[in-house]
Amino acid sequence: MTKICIADNLPVVVHGIKSYFKDNPQFELSSHASNLKDLLDALQLKNIDILIMDIELEGFSSIRDIKALIKDFPSTKIVVFSSVSEKMYAPTAIKAGVSAYVSKSSTLKELENVLKKVTEGKTVFSDEVKKQIELLGRGKKKERLYKKLSTREIEVLRYLNDGKKNKEIAEILGLDEKTISTYKLRLLAKLSVTNLVDLLSKAKTLDII
Repeated sequence: MTKICIADNLPVVVHGIKSYFKDNPQFELSSHASNLKDLLDALQLKNIDILIMDIELEGFSSIRDIKALIKDFPSTKIVVFSSVSEKMYAPTAIKAGVSAYVSKSSTLKELENVLKKVTEGKTVFSDEVKKQIELLGRGKKKERLYKKLSTREIEVLRYLNDGKKNKEIAEILGLDEKTISTYKLRLLAKLSVTNLVDLLSKAKTLDII
């Protein structure tokens, strides 16, 4: 039987998935985590075959965390299950090594079908993401990135370049700190980097800041 771990901040999501797979003959929900620390503990204590995780999990900061999970737990396949735009984040996540990217707007039956394909060794992502990956290989890089970044993302990027912390940027823009963290996560994904230093360096090289 395929053992699954769910990593999600929302109890209703965890409960829904657990209920759906309760009597499933192929998949066993062996553990769940509500933050990155608990997830690491679960992965170390149990042999997890598939990890279903939201990239907005508490404690998760960037694509670098996914790469670390894949490196440290190579036998565990990762299925991203998130409301964060698939078109924006999936190409980078798949490049990092995840096995699938599923939108939270999908049905649980669709999630189950994806899990079955993942157990067969397949990488699952939509036609939209395939098109996005193809587009990333065309045209001028600077022009493509400008089109990908929203006005607010560029604004956050410039404050980060000024040396401001997430909390300071949140206060300036009248947003909560978690929202700024999400913008930062999106910027890392869109510019295909894993840390703040590389993010700012790439943005400067491309004259975005």
